[in-house]
Amino acid sequence: MTNANSHDWRLEGDYFEGCNCDSICPCIFLQDPDEGFCNLTLAWHIEKGHYESMQLDGLNAVAVFVAPGNMFTGPKMKVALYLDKNASQEQSDALSKIFSGQSGGFFAVAAKHIGEMVGIKSAPITFGMEGKRRWLHIPEYLTLEIEAFKGNDPNKDSLVVNPSFSMVPGHDAVIARSTKYFYKDHGFEWDSTGKNGFYSKFDYGP
Repeated sequence: MTNANSHDWRLEGDYFEGCNCDSICPCIFLQDPDEGFCNLTLAWHIEKGHYESMQLDGLNAVAVFVAPGNMFTGPKMKVALYLDKNASQEQSDALSKIFSGQSGGFFAVAAKHIGEMVGIKSAPITFGMEGKRRWLHIPEYLTLEIEAFKGNDPNKDSLVVNPSFSMVPGHDAVIARSTKYFYKDHGFEWDSTGKNGFYSKFDYGP
């Protein structure tokens, strides 16, 4: 049941992330990050999506989080949001409302752990996937490339099943590792190449 302030929206597609923790990131089990802080990038390629009557198919969104401690007990995180330059102003506004939590659903719950939105930018986002690889490029700001670990059975993915917290509820995350992870914007800068990564499908609604 939706409330009077909710909107009709749905997003589904491909998701991946990378952070500075070793694999497997302890944050998904509500534990402290490996280095005492976590620099996390989340990426979404929307295969199919809408906000009210507006279509959002084919657009990309990226969120960069800076967590100075435990993501769930605090201090609260800072986040920067990047929205697809190919989106119209109306589409950007819709994506901003969804990913900031203003339109309810999963992101409204996640927003409770955010202390500051340091910026929202329209940017050219390249999102790619092939086999067990995923990659993301935002010129001048961000490069993130990950590849899944190879398990004993090469025909099966190595998965995280039943974590305490997931950015993709309802989907088991494939365990991966970054082959490139560079970020520089909003006064933050890091190289976390060789660290944790996950990818999966996603499906969100209000």
